[in-house]
Amino acid sequence: MIRNVISTLTMVLVLLLLAMVVMDMPQFGSADRPQDNVLSERMIWQVVEDTGALNAISAIILDYRAYDTLGEATVLFVSIMATIAALTVGAKRPPRGGGMC
Repeated sequence: MIRNVISTLTMVLVLLLLAMVVMDMPQFGSADRPQDNVLSERMIWQVVEDTGALNAISAIILDYRAYDTLGEATVLFVSIMATIAALTVGAKRPPRGGGMC
């Protein structure tokens, strides 16, 4: 009973947090909030000078967004491992020893 209440409250809290974040986002394509556009413009026009890389896309991914990329890879790895663990919980395994009796 208490687990259901805690789970429901957690889901409602996350839903409210997500709704607040979405409501704070600027309209797509609007230039009303210059603080949202300054970083992307700097990345586009000064990436080669800042990083010394020849490929702008690789420079953005590996220099500017390295921690973000590492975090995404970690989340992907953990989700794959959790899926494998969840799918193999009730799986029957062959007996150990593998030899014929």
